[in-house]
Amino acid sequence: MEADEIEKFEDLGYVMSGSRHKRMNAVRLRKENQVYSAEEKQALAMFNYEEKQKREHKVIADFKELIAAKLGGTSASAAGERGDDSD
Repeated sequence: MEADEIEKFEDLGYVMSGSRHKRMNAVRLRKENQVYSAEEKQALAMFNYEEKQKREHKVIADFKELIAAKLGGTSASAAGERGDDSD
């Protein structure tokens, strides 16, 4: 059978074994990519969550330091840590 004849049969709706194999491989690759995408999406979400937690902890620590400095409890040590020279 020649390529022209195969193409005519495929146009009529017949599926040749080689075409089916290519199609199945394409479906399999697409499914694998979906799985990888879901895993990557989950990993990125976890990374973003951890980064957000770090930022929040830093903000809270900065607020605690600011409150301690305003109340006078550790103003000398807090000013020294920040490098303020407000003598």
